[in-house]
Amino acid sequence: MGRLSTTLCGIELDNPVIPASGTFGYGWEFARWYDINCLGTFSFKGTTREPRFGNPTPRIAECPAGMINAVGLQNPGVDRVIEEELPALRQVFHKKVMANVSGFSVEDYAYTCERLDKEEQVGWLEVNISCPNVHGGGMSFGTDPALAAEVTRAVKQVTKKPVLMKLSPNVTDITAIARACEEAGADGLSLINTLQGMRIDLKKRKPILANVMGGVSGPAVFPVALRMVYQVSRAVSIPVVGMGGVTTAEDVLEMLMAGACAVEVGAANLTDPFACKKIIQDLPFAMDRYHIESVSELKGGH
Repeated sequence: MGRLSTTLCGIELDNPVIPASGTFGYGWEFARWYDINCLGTFSFKGTTREPRFGNPTPRIAECPAGMINAVGLQNPGVDRVIEEELPALRQVFHKKVMANVSGFSVEDYAYTCERLDKEEQVGWLEVNISCPNVHGGGMSFGTDPALAAEVTRAVKQVTKKPVLMKLSPNVTDITAIARACEEAGADGLSLINTLQGMRIDLKKRKPILANVMGGVSGPAVFPVALRMVYQVSRAVSIPVVGMGGVTTAEDVLEMLMAGACAVEVGAANLTDPFACKKIIQDLPFAMDRYHIESVSELKGGH
């Protein structure tokens, strides 16, 4: 293993940097700008059983040190992802990809995961039980330990691939959800998804987002994310993927020191499409500055 290498649920990564779901499309879009094989892996756009147009516009609002989004899981549905997106990805990405899955019922999650389990290029299933801007689904599963466990068990019954449950920060005690997922058989955990927030247009005297509320991401949420990664990594024995406001190589090192074995980068990709490439390039220099010989000495993989 190299200096930057880590292991996530038994699969080796060249480095711990992973573009987060919803900020990197299905990968091939970014391959027009640089060789995305430099990434550890990436989590593709949240995919559901049926196609989704998403929420009405406006879907995006700016805020200090971040943004709010209420895209609403717009995606072509799992069948088209398998038939069109993954073949296109195979042409440009030669590593295992992380498949992000969302649903509106336990059956939805199980169906989509079972379909993606058959795809050779899919290395992990990242099960999103934490989307804060979809009515009637998503986050409701991630705020109740019993429901989170139910989804975890259902998915584990239909797949042989490692399952990472993506957790919501919009809870009183995230460690209770984390432990419920671990006990139900999760192979790993991803956290955090976005925090709930909103903005108001003073001139129009109404919320900026058509959905009223959305998910806050960007540097503003980093300290909250770091705290939760620290808490969860000490509450469970399965690997943790940390995310939330990561924008620099130093942020990656903090996440690893907090207990993550890999780190996802989200909103930064929307302001700079080269963000992950730059972070990977800077990571060895940041490690040198802090006398870190290898990623494995900070946390290492499981």
